[in-house]
Amino acid sequence: GEEVKIFLMGDAASCAKANQKVPQGYYNVELMLQGPATRHGVEVGVCGTCMDARGIADVELAEGTKRGTLSQLTDWTAWADKVLVF
Repeated sequence: GEEVKIFLMGDAASCAKANQKVPQGYYNVELMLQGPATRHGVEVGVCGTCMDARGIADVELAEGTKRGTLSQLTDWTAWADKVLVF
């Protein structure tokens, strides 16, 4: 299979916040990130500068996600056969 990496930047950094409490019937982005990360080995990096700007500490990140750097994003982009940005 293909190896997948996800890098969250800007407001997307808050998607990796642990202990999200959403109304019943709404999607939970924390769980959506945890599934691929824990079951399929998908690496999920979260922009450290973006985390700091939003007051998100490393200990507040969802399981399977971790603080990343722009250098890491550069390496992942150069490594990738395909890059999607949205």
